[in-house]
Amino acid sequence: MIELDDLPDLENAVMIAAFEGWNDAGEAASGVIEHLAQLWDAEPVAALDPEDYYDFQVNRPRVLSEGGQRRISWRTTRILVATNTSIGRDVILVQGVEPSFRWRTFAIELMELAQAADVTTVITLGALLADVAHTRPIQVTATSDNEDTRHRHDLEASTYEGPTGIVGVIADAAVQVGVSSISVWAAVPHYAHHTPSPKATRAMVSRLEELLDGPIDHVGLDEDARAWENGLDALASEDAEVAEYVESLEEAQDTAELPEASGDAIAKEFERYLRKRGADD
Repeated sequence: MIELDDLPDLENAVMIAAFEGWNDAGEAASGVIEHLAQLWDAEPVAALDPEDYYDFQVNRPRVLSEGGQRRISWRTTRILVATNTSIGRDVILVQGVEPSFRWRTFAIELMELAQAADVTTVITLGALLADVAHTRPIQVTATSDNEDTRHRHDLEASTYEGPTGIVGVIADAAVQVGVSSISVWAAVPHYAHHTPSPKATRAMVSRLEELLDGPIDHVGLDEDARAWENGLDALASEDAEVAEYVESLEEAQDTAELPEASGDAIAKEFERYLRKRGADD
């Protein structure tokens, strides 16, 4: 860990992490970190040494010009701290690129930082490409392997089995050191993978509001999300095959969601609404 500044004393800190690459369809997860960093004026306090974790032929350094001087910028993972947030607690933001190797050591370094900062919860963010329509609300799922955390936030345990990215490794590392961990994933329309998806970023921010029991300004995200959706609407209107495909996805999603209108699901939504209303009052 390369220290850029002293780590301040933090109050009831939460760590939120996202990484460019395999876990970041439509740049939705990394977009959340960028949004929060700007919103809360987060300050960089450390960075992981890129020499230890990155293949520079895959994540090439960049030449930049600042004040007439040229320098090399190395792709890495940065640690930022926000102490003036709208959620009433301090936040550590982990912003970077999925490492090329030494994942276990990478995760251990982050967990050592989390323990040094007395982090109470680690939230990892990811986004995946899915057979979903851009016209429907973005599906966001939140899971946890900790029973107390699931009960507190009304979450489910993950049933996924298969390949994982660095966010999965970090979530597991948090569990191993006794820190509560939550995984948040957004489903991004696979036919829109070539552009950033602000609608998915917006949906993940809304889910974070629920998990963190505090408001998070959506400044810029709502307008960007509408522009993104309008752009895809225009694409569909110009191509009959695309329009037909989107319509089939809409029908499939609408049908799949019908069973969710069960008594238990409605009761849970109503309880969540009452809790949020009580907090607002």
